Parts: sequence; structure tokens; C-alpha cells
Amino acid sequence: MSVPRLSLRSLARLPAGARPRVDPAARRVGIVHLGIGAFHRAHQAVYTEDAGDWGSCGVTQRSAAVARQLLPQDGLYAVLSKAPAGDDVRVVGSVREVLVGPDDPGAVVARIADPAIRVVTLTVTEKGYRRDPATGRLRRDDPEVAADLAGRTPRTVVGQLVAGLDRRRRTDAGPLTVVCCDNLPANGPALRRLVTDYVADDALAAWIGASVRFPATMVDRIVPATTDADRAEVTRLLGVADDGAVVAEPFSQWVIEDDFAADRPAWEKAGAILTADVAPYETVKLRMLNGAHSTLAYLGALAGHEHIADAVADPVLAEVAGRLMTDDVVPTLAPPAGLDLADYGATVLDRFANPALRHTCRQVAMDGTQKLPQRLLGTAVDRLAAGAEPSWVAFAVAAWMRYVSAGHSEDGRPIAVDDPLADRLASALAGGTEPAAVVDRLVSLDEVFGELGGSAAFRDLLVGHLGRLAGDGVREACRGALRA
Repeated sequence: MSVPRLSLRSLARLPAGARPRVDPAARRVGIVHLGIGAFHRAHQAVYTEDAGDWGSCGVTQRSAAVARQLLPQDGLYAVLSKAPAGDDVRVVGSVREVLVGPDDPGAVVARIADPAIRVVTLTVTEKGYRRDPATGRLRRDDPEVAADLAGRTPRTVVGQLVAGLDRRRRTDAGPLTVVCCDNLPANGPALRRLVTDYVADDALAAWIGASVRFPATMVDRIVPATTDADRAEVTRLLGVADDGAVVAEPFSQWVIEDDFAADRPAWEKAGAILTADVAPYETVKLRMLNGAHSTLAYLGALAGHEHIADAVADPVLAEVAGRLMTDDVVPTLAPPAGLDLADYGATVLDRFANPALRHTCRQVAMDGTQKLPQRLLGTAVDRLAAGAEPSWVAFAVAAWMRYVSAGHSEDGRPIAVDDPLADRLASALAGGTEPAAVVDRLVSLDEVFGELGGSAAFRDLLVGHLGRLAGDGVREACRGALRA
């Protein structure tokens, strides 16, 4: 017997507690979201679902896969929350439209320019901004950015934003708030800088300065890739099939700078924190949670662990991640009032240890050149400036260097480096495999390491740690670092 697919027509079949909070057909589209991947659907779209009657138009920035999943389902999808104590599921109805950006870039610009749209949100990953991570400037020499600047209908995120803003100005469509939800330091101001770098028209620049806000945010929820087993679990719990289901941990946090140009959803009713200063929350999360996450991903993948939970279950790897947070990161932080950093660090490792999530080490390890500056290198800079030795950060960065240079894990499985600078990495690593040669060539990537690449003290730490990781293996190198 075939199982019906999730849609507006099949909503009545769902358990009452799993149905959308508001009739999806009654929602008004006031948000355009660029990058409607799994994280957005498990995070900001859930907050919008719980905040009232706002709806969104989601834009896929790469493939049409999400559109193929959601369009036959009237935009509906399930969020499967997985915890050791058991699973919970709910259907979200806040996504009311889906556009495929590569297929119709003009439609994306037109929707951003629509007067009904008051907010644009983004989750396009760090690499989606085509930003030099060392300087924070737009890479105008990027081929796709250059093509947009040359006059084609824009396909890059910044190009789409600027074209939409320009049309809003010309048609008097009203002010707009652009809410970046990616893991960039001071992500709102960072995106404003990219937009400014792109704009060549003085009148448009002045209008953006007066009519557009770019609040900073901090987002936090672990969202692993959905498996066939997860989809089968959703079908069992809901009684309908859902090709667009996403999986997440129970924990979720969203901190937003309270700086909006026009009306917005009442996200605070759904649990978001509206504040005048996001920076303390952001820095804690980027350096502690994201920094430990990347560390465990590189060490875990090298050691042969498939999932982050497996890496945390490896005692020496978990202790290294803990020492990174307590010894190197915490001294650089000024946490928001009421946040106990020791408790926060313990909670981070507990969340990573959730075996139900099955978040792969290689998924977290991808795009390392885009992630290192904000997750690890900023901590190293601050520790060196304070006259301290950032040994644990150097150990984590050395693990990344070993990950991108080894070619395989210690149990023989090949490692394919998934990174926007993969060609640059391959070229740099062609010069030799000795630890000192690998370190010197990788730290010379100015767009990643910036001025830190010239630090002799940090270089010496990297060479020592990389030599032990390559010569002794991950676990013995960890043990040696912990004994030191």
C-alpha cells in the first residue's frame, strides 16, 4: 500500500501535535531567504513558524534538489529532532515559495525588490560570499563576481542582493533588513562591507546607507545530513512520506542584533534573543563550539571515525577539544552576562556526543580555508598578542594541515579535500611532504592566515604538532600533547 506524500492535502492525516502552528495558506510572504538548505529549514524557518503568520520565499543557490523536494509538498517539510531519549517530529509550513536561483536569477532579484518583502535572510555558507577571509573584502576577481559586475543577471549572493536593492530604490519599494545567518565574525557588518565593495553607484550607496540594515546574528543548531533511515522514521511517525525532511538536535539558539529597517516577525516569541550587542555570543560560539567542532572533525576523520559523536567518544580526542576551549579560547573571551563558560564548554561536548545525530566528521571538515580564520586563527592571534603560547589552537590547525595533506585516514580510507581553495591547496602541497615544508607552504596562503602566517612562534608550534601527527598518529600525538 502506497503512503501519501506530505502536502496541504494530506495535513489532516498528521498527528495533531505535529501539524504547522498556523495554516500555511494564511501566511503572508515577507521574507526572501537565500540558501534554503537543511540548516535554514531546521533553524530560522522554525523560528518564523513559531513567531506568527509570516512566510518566506526560499531560494536555492546551487542545485534544484530542494525545489524538487518541497514544491510537490506545497513547501511543507518535517523537522526530526533526535536525542538519545527519543525522537520528536513536527511539520513546518513557513516556507511558502521556492525559487531555483541558477534557473531563473531574474526572479530572485525581482522577489528581493518586491515591496511585500521586508527581510532577506541568508545561509549560504562561508564560501558563498566569495570573500577574502583574511581581509574581509569581496573577491572582485572571482570569475562569478566578475561576470555579475560585467552586467549579466546576477548569480552570486552579493550580486543578487545589490541588484534587488537597486531595483527597490528605483521603484520606491521601501526599506529592507538583510539578516546574515552564516558563521562569519560580525556577519551583518561583514555582509554590508561586501555589498559596499560591489556597489559602484554613489546614489545607490547612499540609499543603502539610509534604507537598509545589516544586523549581526549568531545561530546555533547541529543539523546533520538527512539519511534514508531518517526519512523512513518520519514516515513512521507522521504516516506520510516526506522527501524534504531535515534532522536536528533538540538544542537551538538564535541571537539577533535589534536593528531593523522595517517590520519583522516576532522572532523573540519563538525564543530568539534580540540584543544590542551580538558580539559576545558570537565570539563564544565561533571559538568554543565551532572551533572544537572543526578540531574534532579533523582529528576524528584522520583517526578513522565516521561521526563527530564517535570522535567525542574517543577519550583523548575529547580531552584535546576540551583543553582547546579551556586553555586557549576562554582566556580570549568576554562572555555575555550570565553565561558560565565552563558549563558552556561541557554542554558543547555533550551535544557533540549525541549518537542519534550521526553528523559526519567529513561534513564538518569541508571548506576549512573558509572556516579556520574565525573558528581558530582569531584565537591564536589574541593569545600571541597577550604573550601566551596558543598550543592547542596550533594543534587543531596542524590537524587541518594533516587532513588536507595526508590523502587518507589512518585506517586507509581516502580523504577527498572539499574546499573552494582545493586547487591552491594541492599546488601548495606539491612542494614536499616534510612537516616544515607543508607548514611553510600552507601558512603562505595569505587569504587564510593573513599576518599570522608571518609568526615564527606559531609556525614552530605547527611544525612540531604536524610532525607528531604524521609520525606518531592522531591518538599518540594527542596523548603527547596532553602529557606536555
